[in-house]
Amino acid sequence: MGKLFLMDRRLHMKKLKVAKALLPAMMVLSWFTIPLLGKKAIKRFLPASILMALVVWLEGKLARKRNWWWYYVKIHPKLSGGFPLIWGPFLIGSIWILHFTFGKFKWYLLLNLVVDTIFTYKLVDILNNLGIASLVRLKKYQLSILFFVKSILLYGFQKIRENIER
Repeated sequence: MGKLFLMDRRLHMKKLKVAKALLPAMMVLSWFTIPLLGKKAIKRFLPASILMALVVWLEGKLARKRNWWWYYVKIHPKLSGGFPLIWGPFLIGSIWILHFTFGKFKWYLLLNLVVDTIFTYKLVDILNNLGIASLVRLKKYQLSILFFVKSILLYGFQKIRENIER
């Protein structure tokens, strides 16, 4: 019984090391793609993407309060577990998606559906298996609905911004 516990503990510690390295890596790698966008695209799409990242950060506070999902690993004690995902792949991914599809709403929805489905039905399981995060009171289909609403908000923010600048 003692050997089994020790092996289980070692496996847990190994997963924790991977998790602690994976989150900052995801964030940093996302930011490395920024120069590929060009200044024009960054200037055009960054404000709406930052606004949406702030909405997602607030959503994370609500999610924690209502136990929709839970993060078990943080990159820093004072940062939420979702910080690297929000300010890395979500923020930068939003800019990329807007860059490729803004003005083509059907393509925008389709690309968001694909990306959000991969996150919801594949990456959530990976995060859970690594002990990084898990859904608690929220079902995967509900998370998909949340993603859809956020994608509409992002497109709307960008549309409003461009209408104001005309």
